[in-house]
Amino acid sequence: MAASLMVTRGSCQRMPWLVARRYLSVTPASPPNIITRFLLRLSQQFYDVEQFLNWSSTFRNRLVRRKNLFYGYAKQNYGDNIAAAYYILSLKGSFRFAGQTEWFRPNARGRFSYEFMSFPDSMIEDVDLSGTPINCDGLDNIVSQLQLRRLTLRSCPEVDGWFLTRLHIFSDTLEELDISHCPRVTVGALCALQHLRKLRHLDISGLPSVHNPGLLQILVEEMLPHCLVAGAEYSQGLEDTMQTNIQQTSINQPTAPEAQPHAEESGKTSTQRQG
Repeated sequence: MAASLMVTRGSCQRMPWLVARRYLSVTPASPPNIITRFLLRLSQQFYDVEQFLNWSSTFRNRLVRRKNLFYGYAKQNYGDNIAAAYYILSLKGSFRFAGQTEWFRPNARGRFSYEFMSFPDSMIEDVDLSGTPINCDGLDNIVSQLQLRRLTLRSCPEVDGWFLTRLHIFSDTLEELDISHCPRVTVGALCALQHLRKLRHLDISGLPSVHNPGLLQILVEEMLPHCLVAGAEYSQGLEDTMQTNIQQTSINQPTAPEAQPHAEESGKTSTQRQG
């Protein structure tokens, strides 16, 4: 009976930590802020905080899914171009139609004008979705824009390998891509960009999941030889790797056998002098 109580007590003590790990697994790969770390610390002691973390994680996932729903009604009634434009503005993004210089942007409160509906036959050429929760499902709303040339996804927390894989739809038009500061973009995810044959400029700066930007830039330039890769220097990350290899080599290198007799003789001589 006592043994079973001890097992149950140990399981209850570990439960908040397991919930905290599960909460971190569904959040973006970027490190949590100070408030999130404080709540995770409290969840190890109070079950109410643990329940709050579960609710906040569930609410966040539902909100992201709702914002990335397919705008089928707008597409059916107003066409592909208007539906894509409405989706971009609803995410607080901005865009520019092909052949025009004016950008359509929402204001600070997220409200926007419906003047874009006057151009149902114009396709979108430039899109800026920096900091928006666009994900792989939401990409269905803009895949019809086959004249897309520039796409900015700076600091988008939901952009990952699956998202970059679907960009092959714009392989014949996309020329500039900005995925800097996206926490879920990894080295393996960047391999999906090899299908973008028209890509001329790529920004991969500030990727927290990439630990060696210098080697990554070499890899991307070999994969896309006609593309200018920005955001990383060749030497960035290479110096630390070389220093680590040098330290490991010096530690693993055996001591020269000739040095030991000299050390013993010097020790013996100093002993004799002291005597």
